[in-house]
Amino acid sequence: VQLQASGGGLVQAGGSLRLSCKASRMIFSTFAPKAGAWYRQAPGKQRELVARIDSDFSTIYADSVKGRFAISRDNSNKKVVLQMNSLKPEDTAVYYCFFADSWGPGTQVTVSS
Repeated sequence: VQLQASGGGLVQAGGSLRLSCKASRMIFSTFAPKAGAWYRQAPGKQRELVARIDSDFSTIYADSVKGRFAISRDNSNKKVVLQMNSLKPEDTAVYYCFFADSWGPGTQVTVSS
């Protein structure tokens, strides 16, 4: 599985970013049944789960992002998207998508105060 991530960047506190992870070289029938997730790793900290979406579109979120982040999936386009609103400086980290036992490349999210 080849994962392509995009959407990171620098934003002020209170702003929004949208991260997208596309699973290339997959067909719908292999993409749709699998769960997708976003993790993040801040400097000096362990990688942590941010959000996960299962094949039935059920979701779970880290307590720290509930009510601010939303994970979604587009099976037709083989994408898992993380919409991040009301960003805080503590959201600063490298974000990684995880799909089909594969990690995507990290994308830096930096939130300035």
